[in-house]
Amino acid sequence: MYPGTHAKTTPDKPALIVAGTGRTVTYRELDERSNRLAQWWHAAGLRTGDGVAMLLPNTAEVLEIYWAAMRSGLYVTAINFNLSADEASYIVNDANARSLVVHADLADLATEVAKRCPQLDFKLAIGTVDGYDDYETALAGSTPEPLAHEPRGADMLYSSGTTGRPKGVKLPIPGTLAADDPGVITPLLKMLWAFDDSTVYLSPAPMYHAAPLRFCAGVQSLGGTVVMMEKFDAQRSLELIEKYSVTHSQWVPTHFVRMLKLDESVRSAADVSSLKIAIHAAAPCPVEVKAQMIDWWGPIVHEYYASTESNGLTFVTPQDWLAHPGTVGRAALGVLRICRDDGSICDVGEPGDVYFERDELPFEYHNDPTKTKGAQHPEHPTWTTVGDMGYVDAEGFLYLTDRKAFMIISGGVNIYPQEIEDALALHPSVDDVAVIGIPDPEMGERVKAFVQAAPGATPGPELEEELMAFLRDKIAGFKIPRVWEFRDSLPRTATGKLQKGLLKERTA
Repeated sequence: MYPGTHAKTTPDKPALIVAGTGRTVTYRELDERSNRLAQWWHAAGLRTGDGVAMLLPNTAEVLEIYWAAMRSGLYVTAINFNLSADEASYIVNDANARSLVVHADLADLATEVAKRCPQLDFKLAIGTVDGYDDYETALAGSTPEPLAHEPRGADMLYSSGTTGRPKGVKLPIPGTLAADDPGVITPLLKMLWAFDDSTVYLSPAPMYHAAPLRFCAGVQSLGGTVVMMEKFDAQRSLELIEKYSVTHSQWVPTHFVRMLKLDESVRSAADVSSLKIAIHAAAPCPVEVKAQMIDWWGPIVHEYYASTESNGLTFVTPQDWLAHPGTVGRAALGVLRICRDDGSICDVGEPGDVYFERDELPFEYHNDPTKTKGAQHPEHPTWTTVGDMGYVDAEGFLYLTDRKAFMIISGGVNIYPQEIEDALALHPSVDDVAVIGIPDPEMGERVKAFVQAAPGATPGPELEEELMAFLRDKIAGFKIPRVWEFRDSLPRTATGKLQKGLLKERTA
């Protein structure tokens, strides 16, 4: 299903509510405006397989641009608006985007990108940006009727880039699928978490990230209502759940930590009774954090593990998680394979590279066949990995240990930073933490912790000793960091992922 279907059956129903402004977009409006943009692109000569990009904050236009591409057979790339002009321009050029839509709030960045991307044929701006045509004028000059032929498009989103330049994750566009084909995500939303046309979905994360964009589109595919936050705020999130009787939501662990650290009076006053399903993903969640969220919200906290590459997915219900604390679940898409470096399959409980087996290669990295091949199993090309490590128990539940790139080997022993970070996450004096390995002439590597102290805590030797003592009851002595550094903030993406690569680069 797609907006055209719901525009006929429930034309006045809200497809989207922008939380900060209260702006409401009905299904009729979403259908008409996405049709107008699709028609404009088609008249400009864009055809199936061409690329378009958007550089936008969380605005209503994000989803109408997405749907315009989906009903035109185009690849659409959402770009992180926190990037530098050089980084954003690289993505526009690498994606072979012929059209770029920007927002006046990002005018300086948009102007620089236009200078560095001479291949852009069609530039549109929401508001006034030098060198860009007006978005609303373009839509007004197009027809709201759907294209005569509407092949289904796809997103092409760029990886975070733990090393080197980010790479576009290119999903296939068969050319034979109609725009109303449900794809992969929408059926999973129905099957795993009971999304339907009565769903009211709160999205607190940036829309340039895969999960918010795809889940919001999935909600609209099913005829539900998206409540989009422009920016996450812990207390405001609770207020919106009550205000709009939110039924479904999606979070990252950092959101949970921020909400748990709200004053008890704020938390106890929050009415979250409308919530049926609260989903989290995107980053490892400390066991204590999740346990506290279940205590607070009840057994409605679900989790999944997936990637922008969509090569596989695991999920776990709160009931299964309580019986298997720390797991990210069993496979719902693809077959889990945990493999050693030589490609052989690991024993139960033995950590290794996490692969998903599929019938065919589910993605490729755009313009990078070497990286695509590097994601494939050496003997089974349809088994793919995104660089995570973990193990499965006897019942098939997956437990992640860490990214392979960040595993620490000290004295020949593997140390997984995630375990140390999880142990420190809820210490009252810790606001954020990252653990990496640094060179050591004797042991190969030693453990270093970067800590952002909580408000009221004093960084320094006394806090360092306090944290080390705290860890001694929780993890083995050889895992306790020997080097500590306190920082005002740690590099995280807006979706909550630690950018450890930056820390390693700056420490080297």
